[in-house]
Amino acid sequence: MAISLALGAVGCSAGPSAPEDPQAYEQFITDKREAKERFDLNDPENPMKDLPAEVRDHLLPLSYYPVSPDYRVPAQLIVSDEQPVFEMPTSKGLLRKERRVGVLSFTLNGQPMTLGAFVDDATRDLRTLFVPFADATTGADTYAAGRYLDLHRTATGVYSIDFNEAYNPYCAYNATFDCPFPPASNRLDIPVTAGEKVKPETPESAAYGA
Repeated sequence: MAISLALGAVGCSAGPSAPEDPQAYEQFITDKREAKERFDLNDPENPMKDLPAEVRDHLLPLSYYPVSPDYRVPAQLIVSDEQPVFEMPTSKGLLRKERRVGVLSFTLNGQPMTLGAFVDDATRDLRTLFVPFADATTGADTYAAGRYLDLHRTATGVYSIDFNEAYNPYCAYNATFDCPFPPASNRLDIPVTAGEKVKPETPESAAYGA
């Protein structure tokens, strides 16, 4: 079994919209999760490809919170005039320049919140917004370096943030990948019990994860 963590890759189409019916929506998310694990193990973008079989067997299938429509919320992108550049530390101790296009404003669990939306400063490709975040589950049930969301750019500035699609960066599985960490401004104070979790480490898996 194999895995792709590159959800919403730049240049890909947005794909079908999530259905509104609760049962159909749960199946929609379940199907997307299963599709990740059918990804070609020989693909160079697959972080599992070089791992020993026993490590992959431990990591797969991936672990998730139950699908919850409560963690799919509308958001408004407030575009920044200045669009500052953040130097995000990475898992290899480097700095990656990410330009903050704007701030996503939304309400989750009755609380108003914001998350910065970024694009790579080198390419400035606006077709997909990169939204790294941490929350009160980070380092406990979820990956210690935070999780990611990818949002396809819209003409209206209105988005659907779906934390059920939150995923771990590549370095959660293979330390040869270099992954930026969310800035402090993208840390939510509440637990986001949706999306991908982590499994307890074994001595073998700890040797390969970041």
